[in-house]
Amino acid sequence: MGRAFEYRKAAKFARWDRMAKQFARIGKEIAMAVKEGGPDPETNPALRRAMQNAKGVNMPKDNVERAIKKASGADAEVYDIVTFEGYAPHGIGIFIECASNNNNRTVANVRAIFNKVGGNLGKNGELAFMFDRKGIFTIEADRVTMDWDDFELELIDAGAEDIEKEDGLITIYSDFEDFGNVSHKLDALDIEVKNAEIQRIPNTTKKLSVEEGKEILDIIDRFEQDEDVQNVYHTLEITPELEEALGED
Repeated sequence: MGRAFEYRKAAKFARWDRMAKQFARIGKEIAMAVKEGGPDPETNPALRRAMQNAKGVNMPKDNVERAIKKASGADAEVYDIVTFEGYAPHGIGIFIECASNNNNRTVANVRAIFNKVGGNLGKNGELAFMFDRKGIFTIEADRVTMDWDDFELELIDAGAEDIEKEDGLITIYSDFEDFGNVSHKLDALDIEVKNAEIQRIPNTTKKLSVEEGKEILDIIDRFEQDEDVQNVYHTLEITPELEEALGED
């Protein structure tokens, strides 16, 4: 899973550097969770997870409370999950997840970006096979005070596929179907989660030159700056050379 971790880190380099986008993304997560399961995090696991993610990106508590209150009102925005699949230049697959309150606007914006960068918007389901849906949990290592072997066994029993410890963080991977089981296990162990998401990890990637890779990441940045876009996944291989070039920019 090491390369998957590097993929996730690089794929999100633009979005996570923009605080306003982070908060907007989490705000939509909160709104959708409240609409689905109510405003009480004790009885709404999706809301509890969204609030954990808000804390993980240092979203102020007041912002979180306002988002919950707004989503609980009669005039709250209703967001639908919409996905798009297509190809960027150089044969790189792109999978986009949006939370939209205006489907016509979202479709038009995504299509316009594909057209502008010389890509192609495909049909739903065309590229889904290129990605595996995985549950990914991030925990600060010092939150785990129990014996490490016991910790691993507990999580493996709950459905964890892999557990990595690096740079003071623990990353846990699970199948999509086991996401809830692992989440419940961490709650039962009283271990605070910094971030918990379901992501699409590419099962195959394509290596490009540094300049071509930077071009693709610029395109991903275009998508991520759209107000309706929540996540963008791609099949670009993040090589050490590309990472080094990004660090120099």
